[in-house]
Order: sequence, then C-alpha cells, then structure tokens
Amino acid sequence: MPHQPASAALSRFVVLDLTRARAGPTAARQLADWGADVIKVEQRPRDGEGDTTGGNRHDSDFQNLHRNKRSIAVDLKQADGLAVFKRMVERADVVIENYRPEVKRRLGIDYDAMREINRGLVYASISGFGQSGPYRDRPGFDQIAQGLGGLMSITGLPGQGPIRVGVPISDLAAGLLCANGILTALLEREVSGKGQWLHTSLLEAQIYMLDFQAARYLVEGEVPGQAGNDHPTRIPMGVFGTCDGHINIGASGETIWRRLCEAIGAATLADQPDYADAEARSRNRGALNAEINRHLATADSATWIERLNAAGVPCGPINSMDQVFADPQVRHLGIARDVESPVLGPITLVGQPVTLTRTPGRIAAPPPECGEHGDEILAGLGYAADDIDDLRARDVI
Repeated sequence: MPHQPASAALSRFVVLDLTRARAGPTAARQLADWGADVIKVEQRPRDGEGDTTGGNRHDSDFQNLHRNKRSIAVDLKQADGLAVFKRMVERADVVIENYRPEVKRRLGIDYDAMREINRGLVYASISGFGQSGPYRDRPGFDQIAQGLGGLMSITGLPGQGPIRVGVPISDLAAGLLCANGILTALLEREVSGKGQWLHTSLLEAQIYMLDFQAARYLVEGEVPGQAGNDHPTRIPMGVFGTCDGHINIGASGETIWRRLCEAIGAATLADQPDYADAEARSRNRGALNAEINRHLATADSATWIERLNAAGVPCGPINSMDQVFADPQVRHLGIARDVESPVLGPITLVGQPVTLTRTPGRIAAPPPECGEHGDEILAGLGYAADDIDDLRARDVI
C-alpha cells in the first residue's frame, strides 16, 4: 500500500519511527495523523520471540497508537540492514527513537552518525530521564516518572497514600511535547536549512505538566499535597453529591460563586462571613462543601446540571467510558473515528482533538502488520526486486 496521507498538512515530510512502548509512538502518531509519511522501522521478528512490539499487535492499544503508518522490518544489527536504514535516512526529514544512549551508539544510529548522512535531519530522542545525568541509563516507565516527577504526591485523597493517574500521562505528555519539538525544528530548518537533535524525557514532561502546582513551590515555596477531588486553590470547585450520584462544579470567582448560591436556593450563603471571600472560603472549605452537598441532595444530577448551566455555573456529569462516547456533544465532535482493519474488520479509534478547517486530518489507514510495506518502501529507495528477494532470503528484512 503506497503512503495514503491522512492530511495535506504534513504530507511532504518523511518520518522514520524507531520507537516502541508509548511515548515515541505517540509522537509519531501526531505526525502521521497530519499526513506525514511515517515509516515504522521494526526489528525483524525471530522465531519464538513473539511480536517485536513487545505486546499484542492486534489489541486496542496498538491499533490506537499506530494508525496512519507504514511498516518495514529490518535487522539493524546486520551490515546490510544498517545500510538499508542509512539509505532511508538520506531521504528522511525526521528520525524518532527511544533507545538508551549506549544502544543507539552501538548500533551506529545515533545523531552524530545520522547527521553525517543527512545534514537536514531532525533527530528526536525520548528517554525515561534524559540523555545525560546520573539517571540516563535507567529504564523508564510512566508510573516511575509519575512518582519521581511529583504527580503521585498531589493525586488522591489526603492521607490515603500516593495515587497514580489513570492514564499514562508522562508517556503521553512526552510524546506530544516531542512532536511539538519536531514541528518547531522543521519550521526552523526552513530558515537555516539545517537539522538538529532534540530530546525530551518522561521525567521532564511530567514536571512540565505539574504546571501551577510546580509554580506554587518554585515561586512561593509551598509544597502542595493531596486535595482529592477539590481544586487545590480555587473554591468551591470539585465533586459534589446529588440525590442519585455526583457532579463536577467549578464556581471560583465572586460572580460565579454568587450564581451558584442562587441556583441551589442558598443565596444567603454568599453573604455569610465564613464564605464572604475567597480566603474565607478556603479556610472553611469543609463546611462549605457540606452546605453545598446538603442543597444538592434535593434533586438528581441531571436536574442540577440543567439548572446550573442555565445559571452560567460551570458543571458537568462524571461519565463512565460508555457514557463519554454516548454523550451528544462528543458524538457531534466526531472524535471517535472508524477505520477498516484487514485483520480485525471495522474498528473505531480515538481521533485527533484538533480540527484544521482547510487541511483536516483523518484515519486514512489502519495500523500496519510487521514489515507490511517493506517491498514498496525498498523499491522507492531504488532497490531492485532481485535485491529485495536477496535481503529477505538472508533475513535482513
């Protein structure tokens, strides 16, 4: 299957994806979803070793991570396999990798080696903890970064111990930030004509995502703790009970706070000294939350969501996953996208959350089978059919 650009936006770029796990594939997926020709360069499968992805190629996770890509399987440890990759690099715009530093140098695919082949190459590296420093050779996983990067210390209910976030936020953030860095480097290349090496890590991405919580410490010297479902600094904002469940309400700021009091039939709360300003509400948060819960217990969640939205108070349900994708606004936005898999049949994946009106993205192709596009990729590099057959016979591809 020739490259089917998912969008015209990045269709002029060729990206070589050497990554496994999640952060790197997430970065590559961003580029693929906007039309780049992302070629997943995989290790050639060996008998008894299972799939080279390290997981189930046909499960939902892999399908969601690797759509819109092509695949070639190459043994980079063989001289002819490395030669194939170097020929690919000659024509590529981007390489994305997540090898440990000594591994990529041992294979001969580190940035210094690749820039000798292509001076315009943008070379992107993702690691657990950075390309240098005392932790650079440690294996890194999302939950390790969540803990080391401080996120687990501010997640969960006070006194109940550290809690991980329910999605691999460190991996996802590193992948998205890496993609952003790649696009920045490609824009800069249009001015300088030169490529460059960029790198990020799960740890750096996680700390960046701490955002205002990190700023509270760096600027004010305050070490934030766990606040459960309550917003750490804006009050009242959090989860509140109704007669049939729970809803989220965000009513910080004097105007919205007064709107909330009136909408729940408790207008006098706004003028009570204990709740008269933001500082007072912060000191008396527990009592205030109890007052709000008492009023909300008189009606069900749907009623309160309708009333509060009508009053201009931000609020919403707390949906289970099936409820998320049944929600009328989610359905209207069309973020669930259908694609036909030759192995699984019709499947639905999570689309991009950004819409470009003139060059929209789409899911143009399902995730590839390992090495599915090897022949056409090699032919595009100038390999003759006999040469391709020879490489396959020698287990290079």
